[in-house]
Amino acid sequence: MELAHILKHRFGLPEDSLAEARHIQQEKGGHLGDILVQRQSLSETQLLEALSIQYEIPFWPELPMESIMGGEFAKRISIQFLKRHNMVPLAVPNPTAPQSSAGTERKDQDSVFIVAINDPSNFNAVDDLTRLLGLDACKIVLSTRQAILAAINLAFDLNQGSAQQLVQDMEDESDIISQIEDTADLLEDTSDAPIIKLVNHILSQSIKARASDIHIEPYQDSFKVRYRVDGILYDLLSPPKWIQPALTSRIKVMSKLNIAEKRLPQDGRFEVKIGQQNIDVRVSTLPTTFGERVVMRLLNKSSNIFELGEIGLSKNQLKTIKELVAQPNGIILVTGPTGSGKTTTLYSVLSSINTPDINIITIEDPVEYQLKGISQIQVNPKIELTFARGLRSIVRQDPDVILIGEIRDRETAEIAVQSALTGHLVFSTLHTNDSPSAITRLVDIGVEPFLISSSLLAVIAQRLVRVLCEHCKEPYKPDMTVQSLGVRPDRLSKYTFFRAKGCDKCFQTGYRGRIGIYEIMLMDNKIKTLIQRTVDSFQIKQEALKLGMATLRRDGIEKVLRGITTIEEVVRVTQK
Repeated sequence: MELAHILKHRFGLPEDSLAEARHIQQEKGGHLGDILVQRQSLSETQLLEALSIQYEIPFWPELPMESIMGGEFAKRISIQFLKRHNMVPLAVPNPTAPQSSAGTERKDQDSVFIVAINDPSNFNAVDDLTRLLGLDACKIVLSTRQAILAAINLAFDLNQGSAQQLVQDMEDESDIISQIEDTADLLEDTSDAPIIKLVNHILSQSIKARASDIHIEPYQDSFKVRYRVDGILYDLLSPPKWIQPALTSRIKVMSKLNIAEKRLPQDGRFEVKIGQQNIDVRVSTLPTTFGERVVMRLLNKSSNIFELGEIGLSKNQLKTIKELVAQPNGIILVTGPTGSGKTTTLYSVLSSINTPDINIITIEDPVEYQLKGISQIQVNPKIELTFARGLRSIVRQDPDVILIGEIRDRETAEIAVQSALTGHLVFSTLHTNDSPSAITRLVDIGVEPFLISSSLLAVIAQRLVRVLCEHCKEPYKPDMTVQSLGVRPDRLSKYTFFRAKGCDKCFQTGYRGRIGIYEIMLMDNKIKTLIQRTVDSFQIKQEALKLGMATLRRDGIEKVLRGITTIEEVVRVTQK
């Protein structure tokens, strides 16, 4: 049957849509089905179902990932060839074949070889693939582009080899420092240089583990590669000491840093792709007694900005923040140590108020994610573009909302206060332990107390706690020491407490992902009056607690009672 006939009678495609697609096909060429999908007259799944009927080929919406052919196949066929033709080979166990005895390798006759393709008319490429694999026959199935691409990426990722094997391959290599530029996709890198393979492996394994940082730490007789996942550092590799200079040099080459300069700290960046993920890598080197220490911060540019309701705010906190960001002017500060999620919270807030009728401008160091419809400025001290200088220019750009990456000095703080007093809504961050300490910090910087009380709307303190893995968390009965954290005895029997166990899904840690705990201090008249009299953070905190402020620990305990995290996590990130 013709494809058009199937689409009309099986999928109810309107005649006018078909006629328009045919007209485009006559003018520009191409496949009729692809044109209909591009014009959104048809989904890719519907097209493949129609092609399945036309060519009498089975359609598999999802591919069995456990059947991906890694190893030898990935060495014999290039990833570019498979991606260009949108196809991938699979080896599915043959149900009619006798079971192999334990310890013996699976033979060809024990498997049915399948090639998943996206375009059934591309039979020449299938013939080439079977010839390259040395197959006499194979079964053809149809699948979506996304499923095939995921299978290709997994197959070549499995073929990357272990870090230990890569280190062993370097033993016989005489000149391992190479200045070859990095390719676009780590999975497509065909370089034979072992040091390049090792760096690519470290990056790809860290990205797969959702790491935020990679540390290369030199010691007297050894060095370590560690990565940080959900705020905790784990060992990845301990190669021989002699590899350290080559590894550091390779990273410096990728970051376009001076590889000859080993006495001064340097900062750089580079971008890598792994599959469909775009990763921005910020590199920092620091000279130590035993060599250069390197830290790489991994920013996944492919990940979406969190919605305001997804970052861990309770219903009351969400309502409070929505009321705060609806104010026409004033300062809202987010405080916490480095890596506590302050920028993520601010991006979520900006996304929630980002509408065409509001002019939002940010100045950051660095710009971590691009936000559509928002003007973002990158601080650059080399050309004297500081927070203060950039902020002076921003004020003249008629903004409604201003985001300052961090208030670091008196000049920036004073411009922020003046901006808030002259009709702008200002967001910024500070490094303090809790909300009341932000007042003390502003006064230390040099801002007058009466200006703080006039311009500040609220201070939000936050921390990140690890979220229990849904696949392996287990219930248990906590001991009575939980009461010392403020949990009433009657609540112990009312709620189920969970603890971390560990499974393959969470890399045996018991946790997967992180969520925020928050402390919101609103500036009411009593606190404003107290600020003008004293800047003692303890007194300000006592007044805020009287007015109903929930502390970080209290918010954390609420998340423990809801089964989101553990008591140990809350104690780890909050002060007494």
